[in-house]
Amino acid sequence: MKVIETIDEMKRERAKLPGTVGFVPTMGYLHEGHMSLVRRAKIDNSAVVVSIFVNPTQFGPKEDFDKYPRDTERDLAMLEKEKTNIVFMPPVAETYPPGYDTWVSVEKLTQPLEGAIRPGHFRGVTTVVNKLFNIVQPTKAYFGQKDAQQALVLRKMAVDLNMNLEVVTLPTVRESDGLAMSSRNVYLKPRQRKQAVVISQALSLAYELYAQGETNANVIRQKMKELIEQQPLGKIEYISIASTETLEELETVNPPTLVSLVVIFGKTRLLDNIVLS
Repeated sequence: MKVIETIDEMKRERAKLPGTVGFVPTMGYLHEGHMSLVRRAKIDNSAVVVSIFVNPTQFGPKEDFDKYPRDTERDLAMLEKEKTNIVFMPPVAETYPPGYDTWVSVEKLTQPLEGAIRPGHFRGVTTVVNKLFNIVQPTKAYFGQKDAQQALVLRKMAVDLNMNLEVVTLPTVRESDGLAMSSRNVYLKPRQRKQAVVISQALSLAYELYAQGETNANVIRQKMKELIEQQPLGKIEYISIASTETLEELETVNPPTLVSLVVIFGKTRLLDNIVLS
């Protein structure tokens, strides 16, 4: 496994890779969800590149960039075990050099949900992923369903900009009690962690209601809200039932439908979703 820190070296090493290249962009502090992407990339491709880059441009001024969990030694050991070909860890100063002034934006898909709560977030995501795609030149890039809006936005970017790659979205990996794996779970205090399982329980409830014939989106939202509010440490930021293509809110479930939500425990935002189909 080669660890590369400069863009020029990454380009040189990429040129040496034979066949197809699978790419897994990450912000580090890896968990089993990331590893599932790496393993799938290895199955699908001749070589695998993983990037570790905590991207400052997708964090708002009051968000957790400085405190975002980092453990590079642990991350590299995990990737070595999976026989990753290249780990790309560019420094911020090289990724955004002095005078940097170019941005990539996907318009409509970034306006609702996370885009409404976190202005500028997706501009940072699409810009850095576009840069990484240009540097790594992957055949396929792999993302998790937990960040469903992000995956949809990046797929749209790849199509609209005629990128010669495929964006692959893989299922959310969960803890044994159902909580979606996330690097930010480490922030949770024991009582918060125990109550946070209500997020996946609320999504399961939405699935059960739909399976039983309930198609009124407002009824499903309300039932989810009532369940979550039984856990006093959680604060609902939003519950969305929306089109999987446009992310427009629905009055009636019309599958495939994205049910997504954010619940805050302390200072930790936990995002999760399921697709009703």
